[in-house]
Amino acid sequence: MKTSVKNISDTLVELTITLDAEQLAIAAKVATTKLAKDVKVPGFRKGKVPASVASKNIDPKALEEQTMDDAISKAVAEAFTEQAIQVLDRPAVEVKKYVPGETLEFTAEAEVLPKIKLGNYKKLKAEKIKVAIDAKDIDETIERMRHGFAEHKDVKRAAKDGDETVIDFVGKRDGVAFDGGTATDYGLTLGSNQFIPGFEEAIVGHKPGETFDIELTFPKDYHAADLKGAKVTFTTTLKSIKEAKLPALDDKFAAKSGPFKTMTELKADIKRELLAQKEREATEKLKDNLVQQLVVASDIPVPEILVKDQMQSIERDFMQNLAYQGMNIEQYLETKGFADKESWLDTEVRDAAVNRVKAGLVLAELSKVEKISATADELASHIDLYRTQYATNPEALKQFELPEVQRDIANRLLTEKTVDLLVKLNLGS
Repeated sequence: MKTSVKNISDTLVELTITLDAEQLAIAAKVATTKLAKDVKVPGFRKGKVPASVASKNIDPKALEEQTMDDAISKAVAEAFTEQAIQVLDRPAVEVKKYVPGETLEFTAEAEVLPKIKLGNYKKLKAEKIKVAIDAKDIDETIERMRHGFAEHKDVKRAAKDGDETVIDFVGKRDGVAFDGGTATDYGLTLGSNQFIPGFEEAIVGHKPGETFDIELTFPKDYHAADLKGAKVTFTTTLKSIKEAKLPALDDKFAAKSGPFKTMTELKADIKRELLAQKEREATEKLKDNLVQQLVVASDIPVPEILVKDQMQSIERDFMQNLAYQGMNIEQYLETKGFADKESWLDTEVRDAAVNRVKAGLVLAELSKVEKISATADELASHIDLYRTQYATNPEALKQFELPEVQRDIANRLLTEKTVDLLVKLNLGS
């Protein structure tokens, strides 16, 4: 087998491969064995015909085509392996010359992992944000906890801020109901700012059983284009009001919140937790900063196939997040000023995908240079962490037995260790 390599670009390679008569003869034997399984010869069961007998009953044209296919499959795998080229997708093959039994010449073009030129990763500089917790942070946390322990009871008085209400409403523009503007038995906590400005405030002062109109103007930056700046009327019925009775902030409250005897102990624990959370966030920002610096400092050709894979992943996750927020892609595109989905994909999504690919490639290269690896014990420990997170989901637990899932976890662990090295080098430790 003769092989020549042509680098079309930093991420695209073309191999020209030529096979001789001897190699085609080997491929012909394999092809004969395959085709013999479907040959019918009197006196033999299907699939049991000897190759020597079957060869005389095989269509010569079919044998030539099968021989060519088998020869190409074997040669492509061997050629890329011999050249130490890691392909990212199935090579595109084009036959240039085929003389059955004599010679076969073809090209195999494929996207490949590019060579990465690392920047000076030992000289990256980034400062970790100094974190602190003040009394306001602690008070806000305690207030949320307090509302979680609140007792709720029906009241007949006029509504006020903080009340939990149930309402019916119909929103109309120029006397016509508009999409998304109608609801029945809708639960709304006054002061939560769930609705456009003015709606919740207009309910304050009304009593259960009252029906009233709320005249409002939608914000000019509202996500739905047809409602931006629109004047509307919500005919609203206040069906019920629940008053939240908040517990006193005393030692009894502290004991109810956890293993604490006093409010002082509870506040100290909250402070520790908030501080730890902010420390984690600061560390993650430091890591992101260092990785981005390394990306900028390095020369990283980007394979298009990896970008497309990441674009699909980003789009899928983004759509799910929009659904959780009660939005659709059309609303998002209008809000951000994109002409259509394609323009969004070609700019915002593509930019994010390219950045992800570059970060992944540069960290993979750094792990090779620094010979970073993960031991079997480290991987097992990492997998156990995932199992703990999904302990109540039997189906999810089964996934961690799959080789491909374990490989994915191993890659994540390797990435984490590589980023940790960047942090250590930056901190000088």
